[in-house]
Amino acid sequence: MTTAGLTRTPMGGVATGLVKFQAPEIVFGPGALAEAGYCALRLGARRPMVVTDEGIVDVGWAAELEKHLYDAGLTPVVVSGVTPNPKDREIAAAYVSYLEHSCDVVIAIGGGSAMDAAKGVAILAGNGGAILDYGGVDQVRERIPPLLMIPTTSGTGADVSQFCVVTDTTRHVKVTIMGRALVPDISITDPRLLLTMPEWLNAATGLDALTHGIEAFVSRAHNPLADVHALSAVGLVQQHLMRTIDDPADDLARIGMAQASLDAGLAFSNAILGATHAMSHQVGGLLDAPHGVINGILLPHVIRYNAASAPDRFVEVAARFGVSAPGAPGEEIAELLAERVRQLADAVGVPASLSALGMTERDVEVLSRNSLADACITTNPRRSDVADIERIFREAL
Repeated sequence: MTTAGLTRTPMGGVATGLVKFQAPEIVFGPGALAEAGYCALRLGARRPMVVTDEGIVDVGWAAELEKHLYDAGLTPVVVSGVTPNPKDREIAAAYVSYLEHSCDVVIAIGGGSAMDAAKGVAILAGNGGAILDYGGVDQVRERIPPLLMIPTTSGTGADVSQFCVVTDTTRHVKVTIMGRALVPDISITDPRLLLTMPEWLNAATGLDALTHGIEAFVSRAHNPLADVHALSAVGLVQQHLMRTIDDPADDLARIGMAQASLDAGLAFSNAILGATHAMSHQVGGLLDAPHGVINGILLPHVIRYNAASAPDRFVEVAARFGVSAPGAPGEEIAELLAERVRQLADAVGVPASLSALGMTERDVEVLSRNSLADACITTNPRRSDVADIERIFREAL
């Protein structure tokens, strides 16, 4: 991993050991998409590949991006066959197109699926083989083409992270690929692009950002540099997510959620995640269900589980999320936080249980085993075995 173990001063918030913080160049603000051509040129592009999905094509963002690239003298090649929870076969097909058109830079515009697919294409362009060969930590050994990421949702953090998550269509599991080679070169966040998200996706990605912030802050690999971004993300979600649903045209709320997504991505890329994501990846691989929705269901249960090992870490998170219980013990505050997270999930329309998504008791054993093989479980604050994960799954059913 890229995050070193740390020694903290008693005051907290000061790094006294080695910290490695990975981040792209970041361009942020309304209208930032217009910078895409210049950014691609700086990365050496001549024939960039644009990875996206049909939804982004339909709402016009892919065409606007193409115009900016053409205006900069570039000749983009657009691949729009990405589906939610990007599949190994989709990445393989896009890689073939990359080779056929002699592309040189990979650009993604879309949600986490488009950005993960773009990272997958870059991995294959630099290393060959099949994308599933690279599961785990730091398995990408050779240089990859430059990456330019442009998110159109407010939660995945893939535009700044060292993660790529791919669905293995044979085993129906998600494979996590992680390593500093996957940190994009440039991230462009234009909050205008969030306006075309359907309400359910706005809710799901917002809960994903919240989960990133909380899991990064309590992670075994947390550090003061990542902590700042994690807490900022939690506070921004608390402040702005419901507002974007109640008033989708509220520009300040959209900017707030765009920043929440960015902060959360920077946090979890450098502090990694925990059991919520390890479990969510497997449910998503099995059911092809929205990642953020699964997180919204699992997160309260994982907070309760982890509070036994890291109660004090939840106190500051809870305060940033608007939970106040002065003098209460950490586990009690964590319980209040879990309840508040579930209330938010209810408010944005997330189902109360995994069974509502189609998961059954017979899925519990295999999903639990697969969760323990996910890279995210290694930094969960509480050590876990199969029985622990099975218990959480059953509570969430």
